[in-house]
Amino acid sequence: MTGLVIRPLVAGEENLFDSMPDPLPQLRQVAYADGIAGGGYRPENTWVALRAGRVVGRAAWVLPPGAIGAPWLERFDLDAEPEVGAELLQAAHEALGGPGLYYAALPAHWRRRPEVLAVVRAPMAAARLAGLVERGERLRCSWTGTPLPASSGRYDFRAPVDAAEINALVARIAEPDVLTGVETARAVGGVDLATDPLGWLGDAVQGWRVAWEAGRPVGLAGTAGDACFPLLAYLGLLDEAARPELLAEAVRVLVAGGAREVIADVEAHRVAVLAELERTGFRQLRTRVTFAPPSSRE
Repeated sequence: MTGLVIRPLVAGEENLFDSMPDPLPQLRQVAYADGIAGGGYRPENTWVALRAGRVVGRAAWVLPPGAIGAPWLERFDLDAEPEVGAELLQAAHEALGGPGLYYAALPAHWRRRPEVLAVVRAPMAAARLAGLVERGERLRCSWTGTPLPASSGRYDFRAPVDAAEINALVARIAEPDVLTGVETARAVGGVDLATDPLGWLGDAVQGWRVAWEAGRPVGLAGTAGDACFPLLAYLGLLDEAARPELLAEAVRVLVAGGAREVIADVEAHRVAVLAELERTGFRQLRTRVTFAPPSSRE
């Protein structure tokens, strides 16, 4: 395209990435400078499209230090037609060894917000033109101190005896309700959080709770209070009736450890789970739409 330059950054050009105004400043995102300082972002994995010296497109792939997976596209902004964004992605894909995952971060309720749609249409169209396919959406929710529902006394809660008890219950739960950080666990540690949560969270059982009714386990929740922020990492059920009280109990575990905010991720299509999170006091923070190569199993 006439007057268009597409290339990766070189060391010392980090400010060029930030010369493009942030089109969605309401999103909580790691600043590019902080990502560079932490080693997740790297100039050679960051590409820009320039017209007359002005950045009209930028794309940054991230891979935390020590990660065993491939970099994924974390930031992709476009102030140009979708074809420019597609050319930018295709050039980067060729240099990086092929297309990978793109997690498009968007504000909560983005489909109902015209001002957000006006920003995200072009990069999402560019991703499709570059051969990526939309594969799902995950919502991030936050609890920030709303009073929790009182316990009915129907269920008993206790910490698991050991890791073996957790693993045995996980094996019985086909589709967990809540998996927070599943993308990071897979890319950084090669761990499937749904089937091997301890492979990511470690073997300590103190942050876990098993819900019991009439002598039988009906649910399992795992929290992480010492991660980058307190989070409900795992919640799975053997009886859906236990969902409200197990969810509230997991939040209480974190609050007892000093948490003032609790994060939980849920698949957008899990309407009943999302409704229960909201009844417990969680509110949507943002969403991530996953784009993947057609051959990917993501």
